Amino acid sequence: MELREDNDDGIDSWKEVTLIYNAALKMMETKMEILNDEFQHVHRYNPIEHIKARIKTPESIVKKLKRDGHESTIDNMVKYVNDIAGIRIICSFTSDIYRIVDMISEQRDIRVMAVKDYITFPKASGYKSYHMIVTVPVYLSDRTVDTKVEIQIRTVAMDFWASLEHKIHYKFEGDVPEYIKSELVECARMVSDLDVRMLKLNEEILAITRERGR
Repeated sequence: MELREDNDDGIDSWKEVTLIYNAALKMMETKMEILNDEFQHVHRYNPIEHIKARIKTPESIVKKLKRDGHESTIDNMVKYVNDIAGIRIICSFTSDIYRIVDMISEQRDIRVMAVKDYITFPKASGYKSYHMIVTVPVYLSDRTVDTKVEIQIRTVAMDFWASLEHKIHYKFEGDVPEYIKSELVECARMVSDLDVRMLKLNEEILAITRERGR
């Protein structure tokens, strides 16, 4: 692993990079926990099942830079790698995903840089998830660093499928047999159908509960 320390934004060492990106992850996790608590207080309902956070390894960063034709420098890492800090938000229902997207977008100190809606437009593999690249301000003693965080939002069922697909691609080193790819696509359809049916069932339960509460 090789990363040259050559950055014009005041980030000049791997230790400082990890400090800043870890701080950005903590900020995002705290924000989402607060929003989830508030949602529970107001609506008596938690849209977030759980949250996962991670920092990309130096080896993965260097591999990504080389694949995209960039030198392995701190400057290029900060500039070109958008998912050094990653947070995954797992929900019960598809409708929760868009609630959370709205809540994140309305935060004044979060700037949304890019979105990819793989739920409305799934990948050919069947992969579904909502991706956002945002920046959050990390307040240091002498400056503020706007730091990129990749956010993935998906249902429990989508996350189960994506985890299995990742393991399969890792096991076969990207050369997955066609019959397994086809089976994964079919499983993705089943997952999508399950999400639709579970959402409908939840809506029916809520309607019955409201009717009985009158």
